[in-house]
Amino acid sequence: MNPVEIEEAVSRIAEAPFNPGEFPFEFLQAFGNRDVTIKRLRKDNRSDVPRAVLQRNNIHLAVCPEGQVAQTLNLLRESPKTQSAKARFLLATDGVTFEAEDRTEDEHITDVFTHLADRFGFFLPLAGITTVQKIKNNPIDVKATSRLNRLYVELLKENPDWATEERRHDMNHFMARLIFCFFAEDTGIFLNNLFTRTIQTMTEGATDQTHEVMAELFRTMDLDTRNDDREKGEVKSWAKDFPYVNGNLFSGTTDCPKFSKLARTYLLRAGELNWAQINPDIFGSMIQAVADDGERGALGMHYTSVPNIRKVLNPLFLDSLREELEKAGQNTQKLHALKVRLSSIRVFDPACGSGNFLVIAYKDMRDIQSEIDDRLKIERAERKSVIPLANFYGIEIRDFAVEIARLSLLIAEFQSDEIHIDQKQARLNVLPLKDTGHIICGNALEKDWFDVCPPQEGSETYICGNPPYKGSQWQSAEQKAELEQIFGQRTKSWKSLDYVAGWFMKAADYGQKTGSSSAFVSTNSICQGRQVAILWPLIFGLNYEISFAHTSFKWANLAAHNAGVTVAIIGIAPVSECPKTLFSNGADGKTIRQASDHINAYLVPAKNIIVEKQGKPLCSELKEMSFGNMPVDGGNLLLGEGELAGLKLDTRQKAKFIRRIVGSAEFIRGIQRYCLWIDDEDAHEALTIPTVARRVDDVEKMRLASRDTGTRGLAEKPYQFREHNISKFQTIVVPGVSSEARPYLPVGVLGNNYTVTNLAFALFDAPLWNMALIASRLHLVWIGTVCGKLKTDFRYSNTMGWNTFPVPTLTEKNRADLTRCAQDILLAREAHFPATIADLYDPDKMPDNLRAAHDRNDEVLERIYIGRRFRNDTERLEKLFDLYSKMIAKKGGKTKKKKKDAA
Repeated sequence: MNPVEIEEAVSRIAEAPFNPGEFPFEFLQAFGNRDVTIKRLRKDNRSDVPRAVLQRNNIHLAVCPEGQVAQTLNLLRESPKTQSAKARFLLATDGVTFEAEDRTEDEHITDVFTHLADRFGFFLPLAGITTVQKIKNNPIDVKATSRLNRLYVELLKENPDWATEERRHDMNHFMARLIFCFFAEDTGIFLNNLFTRTIQTMTEGATDQTHEVMAELFRTMDLDTRNDDREKGEVKSWAKDFPYVNGNLFSGTTDCPKFSKLARTYLLRAGELNWAQINPDIFGSMIQAVADDGERGALGMHYTSVPNIRKVLNPLFLDSLREELEKAGQNTQKLHALKVRLSSIRVFDPACGSGNFLVIAYKDMRDIQSEIDDRLKIERAERKSVIPLANFYGIEIRDFAVEIARLSLLIAEFQSDEIHIDQKQARLNVLPLKDTGHIICGNALEKDWFDVCPPQEGSETYICGNPPYKGSQWQSAEQKAELEQIFGQRTKSWKSLDYVAGWFMKAADYGQKTGSSSAFVSTNSICQGRQVAILWPLIFGLNYEISFAHTSFKWANLAAHNAGVTVAIIGIAPVSECPKTLFSNGADGKTIRQASDHINAYLVPAKNIIVEKQGKPLCSELKEMSFGNMPVDGGNLLLGEGELAGLKLDTRQKAKFIRRIVGSAEFIRGIQRYCLWIDDEDAHEALTIPTVARRVDDVEKMRLASRDTGTRGLAEKPYQFREHNISKFQTIVVPGVSSEARPYLPVGVLGNNYTVTNLAFALFDAPLWNMALIASRLHLVWIGTVCGKLKTDFRYSNTMGWNTFPVPTLTEKNRADLTRCAQDILLAREAHFPATIADLYDPDKMPDNLRAAHDRNDEVLERIYIGRRFRNDTERLEKLFDLYSKMIAKKGGKTKKKKKDAA
C-alpha cells in the first residue's frame, strides 16, 4: 500500500464508531496486512496482554477500558512477549484517546482517537515504508493528495469525455485551478474561506449546478479590475468578492466538469483541510500521480527527500553562494554584489517532474537573500525578492506535472514572502499572478535546450535534476531513437548506454556554448564497466570535467521496503583549476568529503583514465582467466543428485563420466550438482549406456533445432559442453556475481575432478598466489570500480577486471609469501567445514581466524605495492589507477617499437 491509501484507511477507522474487538485487525489491515495474515493472528495470537494482538517484528497493540490507556501501554512495554517478538511499535487505545511508542526511534505520541489519521505517518514502517519526517509531523500533503485523488476519479467517472487525450490538458488545468483556490483561501489571498464557502452556499440542493458556479468563479478571476473588465463582464453578485488572479492560471476556457453529489462532497472535504500547511516540495511529487493512470496506484511513492535534492544543489551552486556570503561578512558593497549575483542565477531542470529541485533551489536562495538583507539591516516591510520565478526553467513530459511545477513555484514564493517579509505583504505581492517559471511540456531529449532556456549574457545557468534512468535493455524503441539522435554520429556503441546518459550529453553540449555547470542523479552504471569508455570521453572531449560527485548510494523513496535504485550524483563543469569534491558514505553513515585535483569517470580522485578491456592480462605473470564451460544442452548434460542416481551407473562409470560442476551458486552456497563429462576417446563407450545415450540424443536434437549456426555446429559432439576445458592439477574459481555485503570476493581452489560452468570464471592450473590477489581488498575495490555492478553487487569480468588489474613486478619471495597467504585462507575455511562460502563470508558472522588470514594477505600484498598498508580504499584506487596508466603506457611503447623494427 502507498501512504495515500494508508491515510484513507486509517481515516475510515477514526471516523467510524469504535469497535474494540475489531480495532486491532482493522488497524493492521490499514497498513497492508493481507487477509491471510489477519486470519492467522485471529487464530494464533501470541500476546500475553489482555485484549491485545502481537505481530512479530512489527507491533504489540491493545484495546483497554476507558481511562486506562497509559497503564495498558505500560503493560505492553513490560511484556516479555514484546521483547521476544521484537515488536517495534506499541499502541494502546480506549477509543477516546490513544498512546503509541516507536521503540526503535525512541519516540512517543498521545492524542485523541479521532486524530489517529493525523498521526498515521508515525506508523508507516508497519507498511515497510521508510518514514519521511514531513509526513510524520505534518500529514496534510498525504491527506490533500488522498482527497484530490478521490475527487479526480469521481469526476472522470461522471465525465468520461474529460478522460480522453483531447481533454486531458483541460482536466489537468482544472485541477491546478482547484489547488490554487484551496491554497488561496487558507493563506488570506482569498478572505474567509471564500472559495469553499461560495461553492457550498451556491450549490446547496443544486449539485448539478456546481460546474456552472465554478465556471463563473474562474471567469471572474480572469477579469482585470484595473481595466474595468469586471463592469464589462457583468460579474455575478456572489462572485464579485473574488480578486483578479490570471497569470495564465485562469485564462482560456472556463469550462468545468460536471459534479455528482459524491464529487461535490469530495470537493468540500478537500476544502476543509488547511492548505496553508502544504509543503510544495513534497506535495507536488505526490499529486502529480493523480492525473497519471499508470502511476495513480503509487501515489506519493516518488517523493524525493530534500536532503537528497540538496546533495545535488549544494555543491552545484548553493555552497558557493554561502561561501561568498561568509566572505562578505558585513561588507556592504560585497553584500550588494552577492544580491545582484542571486538575481541573475538561472536554474534549469530538464526532467523537472512536479518541480521539486526548482522549489528547493528557490527556497534556499531566498534564505540566502534574507541573510544578506539582515546584514544590510533592511527593514522587513521594505524587503523585496530579487529572485524572480522567471529565472526557473524546466522541461517535463507529463502535462499535469507541468501545471503542478508552476503552481509549486508560486506556492514556494508566497511562503517565502511570508517567512522573509511578512504575511500582509506576501498577500499583496501574490496577486495578480506573475510569470510562474518557464516550465514547458515536452520530451527533454527531443527539445532544443537553447530554445527552452536561451543563453543570457551576465547570467549563471545551473542545470540539475533526476532524469529517468532505464538501462539499455529496458528502453523502448522511441527512447532508443532519442539516444541515437544524440549519440549516433559520435559513437557506434551508443546502444549500450543508460537512458540518463542523454541528459549528460545534452548538458555538456549546452554548456560548451554557455559555460553552464550541471548535476544529475544518475544510475551508478554510467560510471562503471563498458559505459565509461562510451560516454565519458565524449563529455571530456567538450572540455568538461567532473566537478563533484556522490559515490553510489540508495536513492530511496516511499515505496514499501524502502525500494529504490542505486545511484550516483555527478556534477560536470568546464575544465578549471578549482578543487573537485568527492562525497561518499562512511561506515558510520556519515558523509565523507574529500577534495582532489581530479575526479575521473569511475568517481575516483585520479586523472581521467579510461580502463579498456584487455584480451590478456596486462601483467604477463598472471595466468589467463576464462569463462567456464557453457553446456548449451537444454539441461540434458546437467544432473541433480536424483538424476544422477537415475542413470544407474556403476562406480567405475561414475568415476569416468561424471564430474561435479561449479558455477557461482554452487561455489558460494555449497550446492551439489553434476554433469556428464565425456572425452572424445571415451564417447563410444559412454554411448553404449542407454541412459546416457538418451540424454546425449536429446542434446543433439536440441542443438540441431536451434536457429543459431554455432549451436547447430555443436551437434557434431552432442556429448560435450561447448567448451571442454579442465585442469590437470587444480582450478581457481571466481563467481561471476557476488553480494556487496561480503568483505572479500569469493574465490577458491578446486581439484581436477571438477568442471567450472560459464556462470563462473576459471584459472586452469594457475599458481596459488593468483588466488591471493583475487582474495584481496585491493582486487575487490578494483572490480567494484571498473567492472560494473548488478545494483550494488559485484559483477566480475575477466577482460575488464582480471586482465586490467595492475600488479607490480613480483619477486620469488613475493610469490612465495602470497602463496602462503592463499594457503592460510583455505586452511582457515577448512577449519569450519561444512560451512559454505555464504556462511563464512557473512560480514556479521565471519570467523576470526578467516578474517585474520585475509588481513595477513592484505598486509603482505599492500606492502608489495607501497611498503605499508593503504589508509583507505581511495588511496588504494589512486595507486591502482596510477600503476594502470604506467602499464598501459609501457604496453603502448612496446607496440610502437615493434612496428618500427618490423618496418
